[in-house]
Amino acid sequence: MSKQKNQTFVRRLGFALGGLGHALRTERSLRTQAVVFALVIAVLSGLRPGPLWWAAVMLASAGVLAAELFNTALEALADHLHPEQHPQIRIVKDCAAAGVLIAALGAVAVAIALAVHLLRR
Repeated sequence: MSKQKNQTFVRRLGFALGGLGHALRTERSLRTQAVVFALVIAVLSGLRPGPLWWAAVMLASAGVLAAELFNTALEALADHLHPEQHPQIRIVKDCAAAGVLIAALGAVAVAIALAVHLLRR
């Protein structure tokens, strides 16, 4: 049985934060997205949109970060199980990367919608 099963919330939170820390240390894309997320929060703090806009932007941003973390986990697992290049593994990795792209495009769409909303006020 996995050491993460049946652990307290605090221990499981520690595992999750450990994974986040590892990904931030090893994945340039995640670091870039985290910096963009911090900038987004700063811009929203200045623009002061309504709570629904905050929720939409935070949800879109969380989706991008989550997709990148899933992509990182999948790539690490695939590389561990099959370190040599393989066409099927390449497809899996490309599909995971496409998931990050789709999440990022969705976040950009939310940003555009917010910009249009603010310009029409």
